[in-house]
Amino acid sequence: MEQYIMKGGNPLVGEVVISGAKNAALGILAASIMTDEDVIIDNLPDVSDINVLLEAIAEIGAKVERMDRHTVKINGSNIHNISVDDEYIRKIRASYYFLGSLLGKYKSAQVPLPGGCNIGSRPIDQHLKGFMALGADVKIEKGAVIVHAIDLVASHIYLDLVSVGATINIMMAASMAEGQTIIENAAKEPHIVDVANFLNSMGANIKGAGTDIIRIKGVKSLHGTQYSIIPDQIEAGTFMCAAAITRGDVIVRNVIPKHLEAISAKLSEMGCEVIEFDDAVRVVGKPLQRHTNVKTLPYPGFPTDMQPQMVVTLALASGTSMVTESIFENRFKYVDELARMGSKIQVEGSVAVIDGVNKFTGAKVKAPDLRAGAALVIAGLAADGYTTVDDIEYIQRGYEKFEEKLHALGAVIERVDTDKEAAKFRFRVG
Repeated sequence: MEQYIMKGGNPLVGEVVISGAKNAALGILAASIMTDEDVIIDNLPDVSDINVLLEAIAEIGAKVERMDRHTVKINGSNIHNISVDDEYIRKIRASYYFLGSLLGKYKSAQVPLPGGCNIGSRPIDQHLKGFMALGADVKIEKGAVIVHAIDLVASHIYLDLVSVGATINIMMAASMAEGQTIIENAAKEPHIVDVANFLNSMGANIKGAGTDIIRIKGVKSLHGTQYSIIPDQIEAGTFMCAAAITRGDVIVRNVIPKHLEAISAKLSEMGCEVIEFDDAVRVVGKPLQRHTNVKTLPYPGFPTDMQPQMVVTLALASGTSMVTESIFENRFKYVDELARMGSKIQVEGSVAVIDGVNKFTGAKVKAPDLRAGAALVIAGLAADGYTTVDDIEYIQRGYEKFEEKLHALGAVIERVDTDKEAAKFRFRVG
């Protein structure tokens, strides 16, 4: 079983280039099959979630050609199956995007209920509500969602809660419905805008993405396109926190600073120096960093996917911080792992009360999910001694070349898959 092993204590210094946004890429890849013409997508992150989705796209009959590590050409003209294979799709939550794309193009889809990280209940009722509003019949049988419509007809849809997945799914289906659909209380995340821009580049007519009201005029067909995915704000934020927690000095390149403002603001409140450039952010950690309070909220609020990284950073700040998780109810499972390293965190319901400590000590910990796994890695980089992080397949779902990028910044870290390799690492680094 692969694990990361690291020796902490080195400030991270240098430059890191951020990959394409995984969450945008998942929606865009699903939407790419909505035309019969070639679609070329670049700045694609090379992570396991993306590779699994590409396998699923090929499995239903689309032609998938990897042009290079970060570029793919997809042609959906020969799709022969509107039922997505269980084996691929249970691995990732974004499987549900096939519902919107296949329903839009073929007026029918069958997709297993999604998998992904276990960070709490994430029902898809708002997705199904949207499909029904567009005129589709929806049923759940044998662990799969089945949607079917004779014709999709535009509707006025109010989401009961802000949902990124539902906004993207409804947007895809409505792009090929008859008439104008309005989505109110829509999610505003950067990857919503990216998926909308991608669909528009294929000939869709979507306006208002990035606001809470999106208007979609349905079109008869979509055409081919070439598109480049936006940078990953969560990967960028993770490296920003890594710079802060190790008291380093890191320039994070290939980013859109506007997307990072909530993270930059909290690091500045802690006393870090945060400098914005056109397509980069520099974070300089300080010897003494202050406590602050954080509440996760839909964009443009503080992202829930950055909550674990911020908690571990605050755990080495002076004073008492409070972090409130308002999106997912089960996202503090990593706190028990962090306690092995010497943190002092009490969780009461959706609130973590963090009493800052002077240092972490290395320990053997397990990644309970994608973002918490990354947070435990950056905690290990700030700890005295050796830390090993198990179950790193979670981390590999969303971070490309994670240990290589950290190593280039001066981290003493290696990916190993045997105890013998771990022992060699310890012997070599001393």
